[in-house]
Amino acid sequence: MKKYPNPHIEKLNALLNNSKLPVNDKPRVAKTIDIYYQWLNNLTKTVKSLLTADEMLNVLVKLLIDYKNYIDVDFIFDSPNDFLYRNKGQLKLDNTIIEEFLPYLINPVIVPEIENLAVDIGPIKTFSSVYFESSLTFPALGGGLSVRSKNQDFAITRKLYLKASHFPDFTQEKSIITNLSYIAVECKTNLDKTMFQEGCATAHDVKTAVPGAKYFLLCEWLDMSPISTAPTDIDEVILLRKAKRLNSNIRGNFATYQGRLDYRDYYIEYLKNNPFRVEVFQHLINNIRKLLKNEGLDESNVLEVGYF
Repeated sequence: MKKYPNPHIEKLNALLNNSKLPVNDKPRVAKTIDIYYQWLNNLTKTVKSLLTADEMLNVLVKLLIDYKNYIDVDFIFDSPNDFLYRNKGQLKLDNTIIEEFLPYLINPVIVPEIENLAVDIGPIKTFSSVYFESSLTFPALGGGLSVRSKNQDFAITRKLYLKASHFPDFTQEKSIITNLSYIAVECKTNLDKTMFQEGCATAHDVKTAVPGAKYFLLCEWLDMSPISTAPTDIDEVILLRKAKRLNSNIRGNFATYQGRLDYRDYYIEYLKNNPFRVEVFQHLINNIRKLLKNEGLDESNVLEVGYF
């Protein structure tokens, strides 16, 4: 099985070494790292199993729900200190779980079309645009070939090798290796209007580089009024829990340990009533499979089929 990137454990390790982390939270982080590796091992075993596509998807989503609930409740919400809850957005513990989880869905059992494709899957830096840092009076090697890149939370990409020179035999050339994104997914915990607008800009860059690419915005909780994606370059906004974020007047009580104790049952019930939805992940998978099944134009049979 191919090795996938591990953005979530990077954040956990960074947290363990964070000088602002309260001392009595350090053992809790160490325990969480152990639980993370158990989760990762279970994901790997599930993908290697002999389950059907539907069975595998259900097991994988169940593993995601269990681990995410542990992080949200046992680790962050139940901390006797306020540091983890108040800084969870900056610590990026939430959305990196989804980033690390998504590649496990794109396996040959669930997505058969991926099996023989030479692609990279997961969080990756991808091509955005190309430019040349040179002038008539100050020529640069290879015309000063430079590439702007963008970090994608999740993408299905192909390697791209670029080479430029002022000479036809490519002497004094400059080479760059990058990745072209054909499917890009941005993962948000709480999607608000500002994040939506940022997603629109990223989607535009992705599709300027590869016009046939698809861009999806994934979120756990919707924190804005729905806006049509029709006039944007976003293909879809996908709500993983099919739910809105808790109201701010409720969330305000979570900022203190006593407030979290008082509202613990309420919070757990809200998570229980709004889990990650298998059918929503299936919808994303269907979109990916549809794109992978896309066949190029066969010019030889255009007059037979009557369209192109």
